[in-house]
Amino acid sequence: MENDALVGSWKLQAALSISSTGELDEIPYGLGPSGFLTYGDDRRMTALISYGGRKPLSPMASPAEQAEAFRTFFSYAGRYTLAGNQVTHHVEISSIQNYVNRNLVRTVRFEGDCIVLVTPPSLVNGKIQTVELTWHRLASSS
Repeated sequence: MENDALVGSWKLQAALSISSTGELDEIPYGLGPSGFLTYGDDRRMTALISYGGRKPLSPMASPAEQAEAFRTFFSYAGRYTLAGNQVTHHVEISSIQNYVNRNLVRTVRFEGDCIVLVTPPSLVNGKIQTVELTWHRLASSS
């Protein structure tokens, strides 16, 4: 797979998770999540995902409101490498500090104007599962 196939901006179209027992969760990020993914020809990438159903913070947001806002949005950026059908995100900055200096490996599958990124099986919310994110390519503006 050529690096050029990834270069561009992508919008989150769908998300689902599949447990090791085959249990399907079609809303792992709530109803109507949104997100953007950008791969640059300079081998840098950025990922942003916002859960669906987020509420605005009140003017004097409580610690619980702030925690919920943090829990329902994440982002990271860094370099990326592509080898075969796997892309590795080399995280340099993240809203979750534990991701910094980690490599996040994703299997890449092309479906028309979309890419599907699949995580390796990992423990999420007490279950071993994979997450599949479908991203639709955005038209480039001139």
